[in-house]
Amino acid sequence: MTPLERAPDALARYAASDDLWLKREDVHELGAFKWRATLPVVSAFVGAGHAAVVTSSTGNHGAAVAWACRQLGVAAIVFVPPGAAERKLALLGELGAAVRVAGADLDEAKEVARAYADDAGLPFFEDGAEPLQYEAYGAIADEILDQSPVTPGTVVTPIGNGALAGGIGAALRRRGPDVRHVGVVAEEMPVMAASYEAGEPVDVDAGSTVADGLAVRVAIPLAVSRLNTVVDDIVRVSERAIADALVVCHDADVLIEPSAATALAAARNGYDGPVVLVMTGRNVDSELVARAHEHPESFAGSG
Repeated sequence: MTPLERAPDALARYAASDDLWLKREDVHELGAFKWRATLPVVSAFVGAGHAAVVTSSTGNHGAAVAWACRQLGVAAIVFVPPGAAERKLALLGELGAAVRVAGADLDEAKEVARAYADDAGLPFFEDGAEPLQYEAYGAIADEILDQSPVTPGTVVTPIGNGALAGGIGAALRRRGPDVRHVGVVAEEMPVMAASYEAGEPVDVDAGSTVADGLAVRVAIPLAVSRLNTVVDDIVRVSERAIADALVVCHDADVLIEPSAATALAAARNGYDGPVVLVMTGRNVDSELVARAHEHPESFAGSG
């Protein structure tokens, strides 16, 4: 179980909320929420007789797969796109993953990884495409509801491939149907928001984002179908808004990564409280944090 904490005053002021809470998934030893889902999925692959698992990731998912594989005594082969965060690459190495750089972005790395797995006769673990992930992530919502002094008015969840929001949302619908569930994506990588709005996977133009955990260009059909029933709204936040929220968090000693900072950026839209922000991870390079502090104008979008 991870902590549910009242947000520091600086974050509450920034969000203009007098009842702001943080679900601290970032405090796990891996620095992100992904561990919750990788162990059951990798266990299923091992139970089917596989001695290695192939995946693709910008870092956190790959590290969680490597962590699960190490616990179960099998190999992890992780394909990453160029430019992955050094801190995340270092963690992959520490966990014993075989790391391979491929493609131009996450989705191209995924294509290469899938082809490699097919050729090698190994399972490919596509983040967001395994139903077991959604079940596992539902535990986060259960914990929020069990830990909260009163039932939250709103839960804000960052959306990359959508599995986290899909799992949290399903549990909220089951146990707290009156809780508003808001998803947030990076404005530069809006495919999950556009697909949610269309009710089906769609293709949209994509840029690049400092929130590498949300850098999804191709929507996963399973995630889109789940989100359509368990999320009330998905908002887009600019790169500048992400950078500004990141600075506010780090100045308050909430040392999260940009993907998690999107939740604080979205909370400025104003939601009924108590408002709970899911802090998804902490694995960020110090150079990026320094840039956000010193050169906020270098990030696209309004502040």
